[in-house]
Amino acid sequence: MDLRHLHLLRELGDRGSVAAVARAVHVTPSAVSQQLNALQRSARVPLTERRGRRLVLTDAGRALAAAAVEVSSALDRAARAVDGYLDDPAVPVTVAAFHSAGLAYFAPLIRRLTETAGPPVRCADADVAQADFPGLTADYDLVLAHRLEHSPPWPTDRLAVVPLVYEPLYVALPAAHPLAARDRLTVADVSGEEWISVHDGFPVQGTLAAIAAVAGRPLTITHRINDFTVAASVVAAGAAVALLPGYTTPPDPRLALRPLADLPAGRHIDVLARPETLHRAAARQVLDTLRTIARRG
Repeated sequence: MDLRHLHLLRELGDRGSVAAVARAVHVTPSAVSQQLNALQRSARVPLTERRGRRLVLTDAGRALAAAAVEVSSALDRAARAVDGYLDDPAVPVTVAAFHSAGLAYFAPLIRRLTETAGPPVRCADADVAQADFPGLTADYDLVLAHRLEHSPPWPTDRLAVVPLVYEPLYVALPAAHPLAARDRLTVADVSGEEWISVHDGFPVQGTLAAIAAVAGRPLTITHRINDFTVAASVVAAGAAVALLPGYTTPPDPRLALRPLADLPAGRHIDVLARPETLHRAAARQVLDTLRTIARRG
């Protein structure tokens, strides 16, 4: 049964005539009659009958009209419940991030929201391949994801994508390495080093492939480590070099971060969400706080 048809049946019971219903809902009497006929086709017993020139409700029609009141009331309560949920700033917001973003953003996010009496957040780290970030939006409200500059864009036909920051990727060397004395490096300078790479499918791998292509030879991959913090500790120990993010790598006197002069490298850090998630006031507040943190570095 169509809710609009039920509404007209209720109006007929309250107003007493098709003409009065038509005036109330701003349609023609013929349109009212057509919709009541459509409702009648879904019922097993007559809902209306003629009394002289007037169309009135039968006992079954009055019973259905009373049920229509209950249906309308329930739908109104449901709509109000949804509105309350969307507008409630205290509803918890779940946030997932890859490791280095979690290290950079989780603590200041929690601190700022606590200071401003913002919504509670539930944080989780998610170390996934680049192609798997969109799928995380099924389990988390906001997903901090990264992709390389020339990687395929996120599927905006089904996701809301909010850019946070573009972060350069630098070659990380031990501070005592001879190349650390230079302000900028070239592919030729570093292509012969032993390297730390990420696992297949993860961001940064594409940039390492580009370095190998420019050098004209494959890189020597000695270690495969996804967590940049762990990779930084291995670099600091003098075991290899790596590509590390310029903004989210914690300062470490044992490390030197140097840009590549002949191969600019970087990644986009974005927030992914299902579009309906951003209808929630709490989710929007958390997103705005993340953007503020990103702007202030």
